[in-house]
Amino acid sequence: MEEQSDSQNAKGTKGLTAEEAKERLAKFGPNSIEEKEESWIHRLLKRFWGPIPWMIEVAAVLSASVKRWEDFTIIVTLLLVNAIVDFYQESKALNAIAVLKKKLARKALVLRDGKWQEIDAKEIVPDDIIKVRIGDIVPADAKLLGGGEFLLVDQAALTGESLPVDKKAGDDLYANAVIKQGEMIAQVTGTGKNTYFGRTVGLVAKAQMEERSHFQKMVIKVGNFLILLTLFMIAIIVYHGIVTHQPTVELLIFALVLTISAIPVAMPAVLTVTMAIGARALAAKEAIVSRLAAIEEVAGMDILCSDKTGTLTQNSMSLAEPYLANQYTADELMVYAALASKEENNDPIEKPIFGYIEEKKLHDKLSGWELKKFLPFDPIHKRTEGVYSGKECGLVVTKGAPQVIIEQSNEKEFDKQKAYAQVESFADKGFRTLGVAYRECEEDIYHFVGLIPLFDPPRVDSKEAIREAKAKGISVKMVTGDNIAVAKYIAALLEIGDTIEDVRMLKGESIEEYLYLAQVLSRAITETIQPDGTKEQTEAIVDDIMKKVQRELYNMPIPKGAVKKHESEIVALIEQADGFAQVYPEDKYFIVDELQKADHIVGMTGDGVNDAPALKKADCGIAVSGATDAARAAADIVLMAPGLTVIVDAIKEARQIFERMKSYTIFRIAETIRVIIFMTLAIVIYDFYPITALMIIILALLNDIPIMTIAYDNTKVREKPVRWDMKEVFILASWLGVAGVLSSFMLFWILISLMHLPLDFVQSAFFAKLVIAGHGTIYNTRIDDWFWKRPWPSLPLFSATFFSRVAGTVIAVYGFGLMEPIGWEWAIWMWGYALVWFVFNDAVKMAVLGYYRKKYHEDII
Repeated sequence: MEEQSDSQNAKGTKGLTAEEAKERLAKFGPNSIEEKEESWIHRLLKRFWGPIPWMIEVAAVLSASVKRWEDFTIIVTLLLVNAIVDFYQESKALNAIAVLKKKLARKALVLRDGKWQEIDAKEIVPDDIIKVRIGDIVPADAKLLGGGEFLLVDQAALTGESLPVDKKAGDDLYANAVIKQGEMIAQVTGTGKNTYFGRTVGLVAKAQMEERSHFQKMVIKVGNFLILLTLFMIAIIVYHGIVTHQPTVELLIFALVLTISAIPVAMPAVLTVTMAIGARALAAKEAIVSRLAAIEEVAGMDILCSDKTGTLTQNSMSLAEPYLANQYTADELMVYAALASKEENNDPIEKPIFGYIEEKKLHDKLSGWELKKFLPFDPIHKRTEGVYSGKECGLVVTKGAPQVIIEQSNEKEFDKQKAYAQVESFADKGFRTLGVAYRECEEDIYHFVGLIPLFDPPRVDSKEAIREAKAKGISVKMVTGDNIAVAKYIAALLEIGDTIEDVRMLKGESIEEYLYLAQVLSRAITETIQPDGTKEQTEAIVDDIMKKVQRELYNMPIPKGAVKKHESEIVALIEQADGFAQVYPEDKYFIVDELQKADHIVGMTGDGVNDAPALKKADCGIAVSGATDAARAAADIVLMAPGLTVIVDAIKEARQIFERMKSYTIFRIAETIRVIIFMTLAIVIYDFYPITALMIIILALLNDIPIMTIAYDNTKVREKPVRWDMKEVFILASWLGVAGVLSSFMLFWILISLMHLPLDFVQSAFFAKLVIAGHGTIYNTRIDDWFWKRPWPSLPLFSATFFSRVAGTVIAVYGFGLMEPIGWEWAIWMWGYALVWFVFNDAVKMAVLGYYRKKYHEDII
């Protein structure tokens, strides 16, 4: 019945046939704007352009100019390997993101072959009949045909209009506008590049810079610190070389190569790999990451505001015994409720109603009515309404919030107080209640039929997921539009807590705000109502008033002079609350904003178009399963499976990623300190280069490539949210760096001053020591406990670092014309020396961390 009525609203058509759609798709192409993707060759070549590549290229040119072809070959190899590895890892990340985007392909409800079907929006063609409703992003340019009173459309991103605009039958809709309220049928007039949006942007794809997360900003700061430290030490070395009259070209080559080895060339690649791996891991668990940096934000999230319906509960309503007014039967109640619903909308609240109709075979009770107009649910009216014409007379049926339905019904026909008491009784049991009423012909007042109690039971995994989230230091706060009684009932079942607050009380709304609302309404009435109007005119006027009020209240400012609770009082109440009831979408933004002011990292779940501002505002916005296009577009993570368990998995994954990046950062700082400071001291004090430029380049190759496997390392999952503590990072890295300088300088002193070994041999021995000891630091920094404790290193990390050390040892043992060979006996001594200092470094780490904890009374993060 609904399909037929909607088809009739669409100018009597049944929409296109599958064959017609196929022909149009071939003619007009897919409904998408082709992005001019950056070619692989351009992405590869840009790896050779920039400050670090320039330094490597200058070093290569200088080496070639003095015919040091061994140095030239290795330098060029370093340049190519860095570029190719980075290019390969970026390609993997881009491919992963492309796969994830396919899973987020926008859908549209289209009338094909006389039936409403959900298809990919890119398959829409001109002349298709589509349905748009609250929360949808308009998939193509279209002309409204009817099937609803009006649409409230946000097209600010397209036209620059600051407020949503009204649309009615005959008006044009633009692709990518957002439906704020209402529901209508429309006929597609333009797709893809032929839309208003497509003509505006053309075929030029503008790169969209991702907002950097707190963690990424920190890594960049670390990189800048290492660059400044390196340049300072290089300046000392160059000054010393000039004073001692060393060959200028060789001095420059050495300075450049040492700079290259000390600067964290591999850091961007490590970040990219780690983020891509995290995104793929979450995608396998049905969580699609639309902003990679959001994974890191989740690691520090300490408060999660979770929707109740569909996230904590099954979003699958079941019917309980209804309350019937007077002589009405349960079958009549369900038939009236079905007439005030649309089956093709797949509304979870309406599904059990149509399930009842199917079970009782009551379809014949619906077939005698022809739908003329349907008013979808909106937060203002809190009800749906179907207007019908039939064999006898017209019929208007409504269902919605029980208090709304009861108040607009004829109280002489039923016991109003008993009905309200029943609503409270249902609420105490955790039931959500719908009121149902109707009126006939020219009646002015509705006849109350009864109440339908619906229960949305908790998901079987919700209690365990909440318990696990709490164990990980996350405060879970339930957010629901239900009344306090229902919210408390569900919160008790899930063991969330019993402190459920009414948002209206938290916001401290005052009489001044309600007076402001009255002024808005008065102004709207004054502007609209004319004397001597007919009944039909009066009804039209009332509708017009409501539209004006909605428009003005949409971005209503807080009235001046309103009495508000003190900011700290509001924040304290929100922090202490276990959940919030009677929440409107705009209240979610308020909750997030207040918590962020108190330095909390907040996650927020949502599914509706009006949730988009809160999802954007939150440190990590999470669109739950079944969310609208607008909510998915605003979110950082989109859940493809229902429930809270996926979010808990994301928290664990994010904290593991944080640990990997933290250990890499401490390693990178410590290694730079130990190499650059030791080299500077050795050159200034002994007037001798401990290793050659060629050795530095080989070291860089053997160090940077294997270290990327840290993205696969096994790490702890912290029991509390993790925050980046720069003080701890620099203190620990500095002490490990100093220990490394002491280790290297002691060996240097032994070989030069005590044993008086040949300088070429000393350089080769030092090369062996550095290549063996270098990756040992990552085993010091990867956990904050003794190195032999769990979690043990992953096989990829251990294998890559072990075999790179073996390869470096073999090079030092045999020389291969690159350096003086040292033989296996000295190689074994270098392994033993490095192992002793590795244990010493681990003791340094434990001592530093113990002191830090004791002094600052902070947990290790």
